Formats: sequence, structure tokens, C-alpha cells
Amino acid sequence: MHRDKFLDVVRAGAILAVVGQHWAMPVLSYADGRLATGNALATPGWWVVTWLSQVMPLVFFAGGAANLMSLRRANSSRDWLAKRVRRLVLPVLPLMALWLVIPDVLLEWGIPKQPVEVAGAIAAQLLWFLAVYLLTVLITPLMAAAHRRFGLAVPAVMAGAAIGVDVARFADFGLVGFANAVFVWLAVHQLGFFYAEGGLGALNPRKALALSGAGFGITALMVAFGPYPASMIGMPGAPVSNMSPPTVLLFFLAVGQIGLLLALKPKLLAFAANPAIGRSLDWLGARFMSIYLWHMPALVVVAGITVYGLGYATPEPGSVLWLAVTPPWLAGIGIVLALLLKVFSRFEATGKTTATAGTPQLVLAALLASGGLLGLAAHGFTTPSNPLDGPLPWVALTIAGYALSGRRIHAARITTRFLGHAVAVTESAKLSR
Repeated sequence: MHRDKFLDVVRAGAILAVVGQHWAMPVLSYADGRLATGNALATPGWWVVTWLSQVMPLVFFAGGAANLMSLRRANSSRDWLAKRVRRLVLPVLPLMALWLVIPDVLLEWGIPKQPVEVAGAIAAQLLWFLAVYLLTVLITPLMAAAHRRFGLAVPAVMAGAAIGVDVARFADFGLVGFANAVFVWLAVHQLGFFYAEGGLGALNPRKALALSGAGFGITALMVAFGPYPASMIGMPGAPVSNMSPPTVLLFFLAVGQIGLLLALKPKLLAFAANPAIGRSLDWLGARFMSIYLWHMPALVVVAGITVYGLGYATPEPGSVLWLAVTPPWLAGIGIVLALLLKVFSRFEATGKTTATAGTPQLVLAALLASGGLLGLAAHGFTTPSNPLDGPLPWVALTIAGYALSGRRIHAARITTRFLGHAVAVTESAKLSR
């Protein structure tokens, strides 16, 4: 099967940028039983880095293109959805299994609760992407039909809706802002359809640069004259975040980033043509989800050993000492991640199992798994006195979603099967405490 090397480069670059940013930006220190956390990108002037390092728009763009291509090759939308759901959810199951017991183990070893809670939150917080992406995958067949009929009007309407959501959000209706987790990311995902069909991909460098200038230009104007912060990631203590929930600014940032990469497409394809680079892209592509899921636990391991165990504190960001220690810091976490991938990347490789579930059951499966992952991202792997106040209900939802995405289950048995999984997970966790 022919692979689009440009998309491979975009995906690989995006995951490397995500990992590099998440590993380099923590500012950590430990004293008196508490772990203090900060963000190096909060350094004055460093916000400009986030206009390129905030690559989640590129992940959704590349995902949109790849989803449309694979959907059109599939035997049916049902087969496509079944494979997508199972491939996305399976790699997260071992992560959940470990983090149901790790906090209790750490507490038994005498580690104070606050750093354990921070570690549990860090391990779970990035699951928001998987929750949102599952919903995106779920409605991809419908969005593909809308794309065929309405074309550019679809992302334009979504971007307009995202602007309306922002207006309401900044008018003190804050919770409505979470609707943009749908509008913004679906709009960017929809742009990938135009690449898959050749329209965006056929732009010459001059037109691509014009597109990039328009995207970045609108972003800059909205930052200069609107209520939007300059940083494209959330900053500690900042009253507004462009990322959580996302603002429409990220849609225009996506346009700027996509245009820039399309202008560089000939050079990126030449880069990918190198055999060694091609093998690296294949290796990364086969482990995309595993790298995403396990790169923060790798950070937790290294930070636990160095910051908690050895008393290391992050130097002042941008200082000579910070520049000196960052490469070995990144290398140490990279070694831990490589070891984790040796064990857990196999779950991503086996995510192509045959499924016989019907479409309604698959829809329910995706919704349950998405809800479970979103709950975990919001609450983390905590250690409450009552297990039902912690991650258990969200883990049960995710497992139930995965179970329902496989073998067809009669409608009357779905609730029973779900409750059975929930009870099994709860009892297992109680025994581990």
C-alpha cells in the first residue's frame, strides 16, 4: 500500500515536537514533601516558540487526511470504524492497568501523597487527545459526506461556530468554551480532507506561503487586538488558555502551520527519500500512539529519581546551566521511554484484530471509551479513600468501550456486559489496595 511520505514526516515531526516540548518545559523542585512545578515556556518572550511547537493542530490535520484516505480504501465504514476504535483504545489499556496500582505502591514506599498525585495527573492528562480524537474518528464518515457535498463551507462554518463559542466564553459563559474541543479540532481535521483530495497538496510554494502568511497573520491580529494570550499552550497562573479549552486561534494557527509545511513539501519529501530517514519514519509511525502514551510516564520516572530522590532542581530556564543539563535530561528520559516501548508498543502493533460489532454497538463503544478517557484526563490516577471517587469508573468505561468494539453483542446484553466489566475492575482494584 502506498504511503504518503509528506504525512509521515508531518506525523513524525509532530510527535517529536510534542515529546521534546513536554520533556524540556517542566521546571521542577522538591522540598518539604511537596513537588513544585513550573513551565520554562513561561519565560518572557518564549511564547513565540509555541507558535511552532504547539503541533496538535498538525496532528488533527494529518489525522484528517489519513482518515479520509483509509476510509475510502475500507470495505465499509463499519469495518473502518471497528479497526480504528480498537487500534486507538487497545494501547491505553496497559497504561491504565499499571496506574491503577502505581500510586498505592508509591505511597507504601513512603513517598508523600502530593508528588504521587502530581505524577498520577501527569500520566493521565494527555488522554484528552485520545478522547477527542475518538469522537473525531466516530463522525468521520458523516464529515466525509459533508465534505463531498459542501466542501470548504464545512470548516468555514465550524470556524465561525468556534468564534461564536469564544465570544460567549469571554462574556463570562466560561463552560461553553469546551464546545470548541469539537468545533476547533473538527475544523482542522476537515482541512486534512482537502490535502487527501489533492487540493492543498497541489499548492505551489508561493501559494502555500501566502496561505501560511494569512494564517499566522490572522493569529497575530487576534492576539494583538483580541482577548487571546500570545502563548499557544496553557501557562501556569494565566487567566486564559488557548489550549484548554481550545480557542479559534488554534484553527488559524493550523492554517499558518499547514501552509508553511506545504511550502517546504519538496524539501521534506527529499528528506524522507533518504533510506535511513525512511526507516526511522516507519519505526515512528508504527509506534505513534505508544510514544504519545508513555512519554510522560518516562518523564515521571526520571523526575522521581532525580528531583525527589537526588534533590535535583531545574536551573533557571535559558541560563547556561539549563542549556547544559537539558540534553542529558532529554537523553535520560529517552532511554526510559525506549525501555517502555520495548514492553508496551506491541499493544499498538496488535490493534488490527477483526471485529464483528454492528455500527450502533461501535458508536456506543466509541462514546464509552471517549467518556472514560476524558474522565481520566480530567481527574488523573488519584488515590481517594473511596475507590469510586477515583479513576475506577473511568477505567471501567474505557474497558467497556473496548469490549463492545469487538464481538457483536445482542442489544439486551450490552448493559450486562458493561456492568460486568465495571464490577470486575472495581473488585480487582480493591484487592490491590
